[in-house]
Amino acid sequence: MSAIKSLLLAIDLATRKRDQASQVVIGVQKAHSFAQHQMGQLQTYATETQNRWHAAAQVMTTPELMQHHYQFMDRLHHAIGLQESALENSAHKTDAAKRLALEAEFRLVNLKQVLKKKQADMNILQSRREQKQMDEFAAMQTRQTTSVFSNGSSHEH
Repeated sequence: MSAIKSLLLAIDLATRKRDQASQVVIGVQKAHSFAQHQMGQLQTYATETQNRWHAAAQVMTTPELMQHHYQFMDRLHHAIGLQESALENSAHKTDAAKRLALEAEFRLVNLKQVLKKKQADMNILQSRREQKQMDEFAAMQTRQTTSVFSNGSSHEH
């Protein structure tokens, strides 16, 4: 029975680890979605800014204004590059968290299978013990019956 208790404890622990891993997956997926949303905002802002600049530049522009615009766009593209790195990092974290959650799920399934096998083995062992007891009881009854008939028939002669 202590083996069963140990397995039940291991299953409980594996269940908690699996649940924690699932929560981590949810958290990193939310962070990844947020990073994707930020990337979309940056790209939209860059496109809108470029479109506004082209419209305004057709009316009037100065070399200083063009220099400021190019510097601003360089910074904006740098921010987009940083966000791309953040997205890539977030995707790796999401993949790693999913892999850990899957491993935790497999561990739990394996422990449950071991428990099921152990319980089946114990049931077979218990059935064999009961069968042995019944056989021994039947043998004892047969000996007693045989003994009564033997003793009874020897008294008749």
